[in-house]
Amino acid sequence: MNVMNTLRSAVRGRVLLPGDAGFDTARRPWNLAVEQPVSAVVEAADAGDVAALVRHARSAGLGVAVQPNGHGASGRAAGTILLRTGRLDTVEIDAAARRARVGAGVPSGRLQAAAAAYGLTGLPGSSPVVSVAGVALGGGLSWFGRAHGWVADAVTAFDVVDAEGRERHVTAGSDPDLFWALRGGGGDFAVVTALELALHPAPRLFGGRVLWQAEHAPAVMDAFRLITAAAPEELTVWLDLLHFPGADPMVAVDATYLGGEDAARDLLAPLDRLARPISDSRRVMAVSELGGITAEPTDPSPGLSRAELLTGLDDAAAKTLLADPIAPLLSVQVRHLGGAFARPSDTPHGPLTEPYALYLFGIPADPRTAEAVAARQRELAESLPVSGRKPFTFLSPAETAADVFGPAALARLRAVKQRHDPHNVFRSNFPVGG
Repeated sequence: MNVMNTLRSAVRGRVLLPGDAGFDTARRPWNLAVEQPVSAVVEAADAGDVAALVRHARSAGLGVAVQPNGHGASGRAAGTILLRTGRLDTVEIDAAARRARVGAGVPSGRLQAAAAAYGLTGLPGSSPVVSVAGVALGGGLSWFGRAHGWVADAVTAFDVVDAEGRERHVTAGSDPDLFWALRGGGGDFAVVTALELALHPAPRLFGGRVLWQAEHAPAVMDAFRLITAAAPEELTVWLDLLHFPGADPMVAVDATYLGGEDAARDLLAPLDRLARPISDSRRVMAVSELGGITAEPTDPSPGLSRAELLTGLDDAAAKTLLADPIAPLLSVQVRHLGGAFARPSDTPHGPLTEPYALYLFGIPADPRTAEAVAARQRELAESLPVSGRKPFTFLSPAETAADVFGPAALARLRAVKQRHDPHNVFRSNFPVGG
């Protein structure tokens, strides 16, 4: 019996090998443009099962790649055992302490729904289907990051399985270097089976999307820049240039405000002085409804993305963004950062001092389209004031951890990797070694 077949007796969760019914679906990453030729897929039953798998893999000299549901896959998992942690899905809320404990497979939307019952919120991004653990391991940009910083800043403890297959509880006090690395350094150091994080009060929330025809983009851009120039930390505003197949180009502004409707409408008043929009979904909402603002796809699909951090959005940059149609891109998004993002942060990335993030997305329908998408992304990025750093969770498959971290942080991450996983049992989407 070969090593892969012995997996079935080593763990209690489902094991799928090449040739098994359902294997190809189980190994599929979220981004269908990424190939993921793994040697096996294991859907762990619980943390003990994760530990058993790691011990088995270590003894057999095999690598383990961890993905709750495949977000962030980079194609670097070839030949590994792909560990799915979706069944580690418990959510516990301590409302009095404003704390949550969530399993590694818990999606952001589930945490939000649980916290909303107590007037609390986590730090969700634009999609409710990405895992809380995956976002935190990559630092994490949230709707509420201007008020509360990186998602990783909110994490107070990790439950992990280390490279020797031992279950451990990691805090800043128990293992400061590993704790630091896990809060934004990626999944290269241990398998996270659960994490504890701070929640924040959110008794009131106002948000939504305003959508116009693309001819109004210059005026919308002016309003966006005016609003973000003086926005309080409770207000987050994103600008989206959109061109969906079969539809005319459009421009949108997405916003959330941690506060009441009257104050939000006052802050967003420049939008109401523009031309009549196609639609306006702004309203009082629950924190569990945030995913509806951008309505991102909730099923796997192919995509090519590129992200940059902008050092500014002056007249020249605004003009560049609007000078030509975005096609063949589907979307060009500019996220306002600043606020708590720019304050000191004991995470590998540290303070996020750039005031805006740029996210460029297209669909590689065929090789020729893929080349055109990449060329348009490159053209825009090279003509804008970019800092050269990237948010970890926005990395594209061709990029590496060196595109995220400064030399000192990267060296420290590599030292943590060498100390805790010298045999490279864990193969993250973006390993710190390159």
